[in-house]
Amino acid sequence: MDTLTRMRAFIDVVEAEGFSAAARKIGRSKALLSKYVRELEDELGARLLNRTTRQFSLTEAGHTYYHRAVEIIRDIENLQDAVSESSGDARGRIKLSAPRTFADAVIGQSLIEFCLAHPEITLDVSLDDRFVDLVEEGFDLAIRITRLQDSSLIAKKLAPFHTVLCGSPELIERVGRPERPEDLASRPCIIDTNSRSRNNWYFRNPDGSAVAVSVSGPLEVNSPISTKHAGLRGLGFCSLPVFVAEEEIAKGTLVSVLDEFRLTDGGIYVVYSHKRYLPAKVRALVDFLSQWFKDHNENASRQG
Repeated sequence: MDTLTRMRAFIDVVEAEGFSAAARKIGRSKALLSKYVRELEDELGARLLNRTTRQFSLTEAGHTYYHRAVEIIRDIENLQDAVSESSGDARGRIKLSAPRTFADAVIGQSLIEFCLAHPEITLDVSLDDRFVDLVEEGFDLAIRITRLQDSSLIAKKLAPFHTVLCGSPELIERVGRPERPEDLASRPCIIDTNSRSRNNWYFRNPDGSAVAVSVSGPLEVNSPISTKHAGLRGLGFCSLPVFVAEEEIAKGTLVSVLDEFRLTDGGIYVVYSHKRYLPAKVRALVDFLSQWFKDHNENASRQG
């Protein structure tokens, strides 16, 4: 049994957070994975995992080995990509991080269509609304919906993005329609804790000056979908991605407010770390998403 096979088994177990979960994910038996990891530990002369019937954790040596092993496996995969590029092939596994909201919205269809168009590529998508560390956590690239600030990554803008502030008609009738951003300080608001600004909401005056308002309310939750549902029930005003709220705004069950103060410098980006070259499989996904969003935006413009 070669070291790379054992190394891959160890990585699979760590990323799945357990032997049983890893076995289900990759289609191998739990006993076989346990055997590979035990052999790896024997080969290294060090314990990598603390495992009991109820707990699973990495030892200090395990942490060190995991991060370096991920880099080695990725280097090997990148070398394979570099060789296959000469024949124009794009194949292998792509580890992608994306917000849950992205996948749940219509634009998540882009990932499904990519898989249909590239059957030789396996897309391993991890849905998480937090900003992952691409290098430390072993991701090839990530989708981010934000005002981009991290200059350590290469970023390609796929589409413009903005949020919309809205409330239910019942809420507006009960507490009044805000006329200025500062009015929100005295009105109930629903806080999506995924947002980097959390309780501080930012706006821009018509003259271009920035406005920051500290808001509060009866609910804080790390989900724009739950935030929307709370807004529909009249619990408070909510700041939502436009593609999350557009259907309800069109129906009139949510009403957009303070549109003239909206920030419009956000975007949907695909980001990846600096490398000497971009593997063919990753470049295939970046190019596909760029074209998909271009076509999607053009179609939306024609329909609008």
